[in-house]
Amino acid sequence: MGKAYFMGIDTGTNSSKGVLMDETGKVVALHATTHAMTNPKPNHYEHDAEKDWWGDFCTISKALIEKSGVDPKDIKAVGASALGADCLPVDEDCTPLRKAILYGIDARATDEMAQLTEMYGEEQILAWYGRPLCSSDVMPKILWIKNKEPEVYAKAHKFLTGSSYITAKLTGEYVVDRFLGLASFNPLYDPKTWQPVPKYCEPICRPDQLATVKEAADIAGTVTAKAAAETGLAEGTPVITGTDDSGAEAISSGVVKPGQMMLQLGSSVYMILGTETLVDDERLWREEFIVPGLCDISAGTNAAGSLTKWYRDNIFPEALSLEQEGGPDAYQTMMEGVEAIPAGSEGLVTLPYFAGERTPVNDPKARGVVFGLTLAHTRAHLYRSALESVGYSIAQQIALMESHPEVHLDRIIAVGGGTQNPVWMQIIADILGKPVDTPLETVGACFGDAMMAALAVKHPGFESYASLTSFIKPGRTYEPDMEKHKVYETYQKVYSALYESTKSLAHTLSEAAVKE
Repeated sequence: MGKAYFMGIDTGTNSSKGVLMDETGKVVALHATTHAMTNPKPNHYEHDAEKDWWGDFCTISKALIEKSGVDPKDIKAVGASALGADCLPVDEDCTPLRKAILYGIDARATDEMAQLTEMYGEEQILAWYGRPLCSSDVMPKILWIKNKEPEVYAKAHKFLTGSSYITAKLTGEYVVDRFLGLASFNPLYDPKTWQPVPKYCEPICRPDQLATVKEAADIAGTVTAKAAAETGLAEGTPVITGTDDSGAEAISSGVVKPGQMMLQLGSSVYMILGTETLVDDERLWREEFIVPGLCDISAGTNAAGSLTKWYRDNIFPEALSLEQEGGPDAYQTMMEGVEAIPAGSEGLVTLPYFAGERTPVNDPKARGVVFGLTLAHTRAHLYRSALESVGYSIAQQIALMESHPEVHLDRIIAVGGGTQNPVWMQIIADILGKPVDTPLETVGACFGDAMMAALAVKHPGFESYASLTSFIKPGRTYEPDMEKHKVYETYQKVYSALYESTKSLAHTLSEAAVKE
């Protein structure tokens, strides 16, 4: 009998990445591609699902098979993850009816959030979510389509997430995982039966317009003949339900029990901390996690890699030009002089709300602030301050999590593109005053997809979520410099006060920009 292989492909905000893993957990092929996020108007962020999601999946799948030389018939299962709480209406042929409305970074549905809060009452909303409605919830996005694009709404056969769409294209089955479906579509599904609730669906959509709920590692279906031709996979290959990118990445980093935290440093920051029970905090989120019986408390920012990308494109354009001409990576060039600047960027603090913010403020009208500028500051100071601001945001949200006595944090495992910058990682560890681990293989969510695919078919060694941790090899640990941590504590206080100090002014600017 030949070797068995498992494929995982993840679609993110600015890129997609895939991995082919053998039965020992060894990565035998990697491939990535990029795509663009469009911002047609303020608070509107979109992807072309056919091109960016399905197109990337097909490109990566074919590339992994070609690079590895593996017979597609030896690929025993496939898993896909994608951006979290997206909203994509499709017709009966699974053809997108508009561009996909993205996760919490898209805050177009504020009127609908207010409409729903008024309809159900604040107490009921808090009972459902443990917090107010926010831009990461799918229900307001569906309602936005109903209110603003009735012609699209009328044609919608299903409202899908990114992973739901890819799995549907592969199998013809419309599914969403329990972790994403019950949390992001709350309260449209009954949390006990996983069935749509007609009375809650009625103002929003028809129950039959929602996907079927399954566990992330359940077999959703098999690769169809049409999908096989487009992806290079063998017809009949099992395909799992899949999940969102953060959940898959948490699995790839070993979040399978309480006290383990995944710190995802991608275009945004996403943090998932395993808990024994659901913990309500209006400033954060909580869900029943992918691993059955495990809950989590989580937080998500709108800016991390998207902030560094903004600096690259607008403040360091020559670094990008140099890279395009065959020179060093632009982000490497941007770090010149940054490490030499003292902790706190010599009195400079950034509020990284360049695209509004999700947790802990839940405010799409929030705006970025660079505070403390003097004539002595350089763009290297600005950039270090931006990197530090992400650390301050992480520290602020960990403090909120740890304020609940039933929550304990035993280990932080950092993943994502941000881990490729060791100076940034050390800054974060210093700000937190806690060790930050990184895995040896920084493959990410697609590795979690591949592991869950192996789990789905119960391949030897992959019989349980707990068993998956044996395939995760430890990498570098960043130990905090406690002297620098003491310095950062002062700046943390300034950071924590900046939002409330500028909130009303930010809202004035936001409203003025919309009127223009």
